[in-house]
Amino acid sequence: MNTKGVWALIICALIALVTAISHISCIFLGAACYQAQLAPAQIVQSATDGTLLAPLATLTVSLLFILCGLFALSGASFIKKLPFQNLALLTIAILCTLRGLSTVPLSFLFPEIVSDFSLIAGAIWFITGLLYAYGYICVRKSCA
Repeated sequence: MNTKGVWALIICALIALVTAISHISCIFLGAACYQAQLAPAQIVQSATDGTLLAPLATLTVSLLFILCGLFALSGASFIKKLPFQNLALLTIAILCTLRGLSTVPLSFLFPEIVSDFSLIAGAIWFITGLLYAYGYICVRKSCA
């Protein structure tokens, strides 16, 4: 794998880790943090009420982001190769790209939740998906 592919996956790992940390911060910062990060109403209400749904859902989602970061580091050969590495990188690339692309139609369907944050997040996830895809290609074969 070339260094561009390694750097693409390292950037992906950093984005995934920062995302996990930002989600976990909601557990400590409360309902306003969940709302700022556009969490579903049930999660915001759970944070307000102090029930377990919000922290458990947050930890679950954060663990998924951490797992995405680990697969990126594995693909970059920073850590031992993880099982199903290629399948995971491809799946993550597709999901991140679709998440980014979904921003446009969702903005028309739900204009009340459109914000600078939602648009920037969509762009970041689209770019992250492309970086995962590039890293995946580099893991599978040599790339330029």
